[in-house]
Amino acid sequence: MMDFTKTTEQDSNYNHLEKMTVKELLTNINTEDKTVPLAVEKALPQIEKLTSAIVEKLQNGGRLFYIGAGTSGRLGILDASECPPTFGVPHELVVGLIAGGDVAIRKAVEFAEDSKNQGWLDLQAHKITAKDVVVGIAASGTTPYVIAALEKCNENKIITGCIACNKNSPLGLVAKFPIEVVVGPEFVTGSSRMKAGTAQKLVLNMLSTSTMVLLGKIKGNKMVDMQLSNKKLLERGEKMLVKELNIDQQTASTLLKKYGNVRNAIKNYQ
Repeated sequence: MMDFTKTTEQDSNYNHLEKMTVKELLTNINTEDKTVPLAVEKALPQIEKLTSAIVEKLQNGGRLFYIGAGTSGRLGILDASECPPTFGVPHELVVGLIAGGDVAIRKAVEFAEDSKNQGWLDLQAHKITAKDVVVGIAASGTTPYVIAALEKCNENKIITGCIACNKNSPLGLVAKFPIEVVVGPEFVTGSSRMKAGTAQKLVLNMLSTSTMVLLGKIKGNKMVDMQLSNKKLLERGEKMLVKELNIDQQTASTLLKKYGNVRNAIKNYQ
């Protein structure tokens, strides 16, 4: 293995946190958070490669899977769950899996992340094939549940990527398309839900949003395929139609009710 330093576990740059005022705590956390986008920027070439691989697979009938444990798993599920309402895609297109199953979304499941078998079993439950892409998410890059799952994917010729926050981690070495965003020590030593979690969320935003744009799910800069599942989204859809078609709000409302979403309303408007 190449030189591997677990920077996510290094001592915080700050000490005696309990002696800080509220203002000092917030200022110092904010100071650390400002470094995260710069770390993501350094990983843009890696993010580009994985995004291109995801787009190619999804264009040919494949699916995108995120797999992780703890905070990393929850972030993957969050990103996956937002794709259907935002982009109007099926729930099966982007799938988030977490060590310990759905119960682990809310409550930690002890030792679930240490299993070397369950990750692959969880993927098999979705009948995963070589058409699909699997992205492992682990701040440390050392989570057995994730690493072992990606190893099995590689054996079965399934494209693998990862989002880790340490350089040359075991996960990064396993993934065919690794993304390594090195954010350094956390404000609270080892609390990778902080800067590392923020970095992972930013990268997930990039992966899913760029992919959906390239799959044609955005028109101009608008979410024309979004699900109109509440009043706010209905009003947003109406405003899109008013601007795009130069019609009044009542006509826009009627079109949305008739055609179900903004794209179909634009397409069928006479």
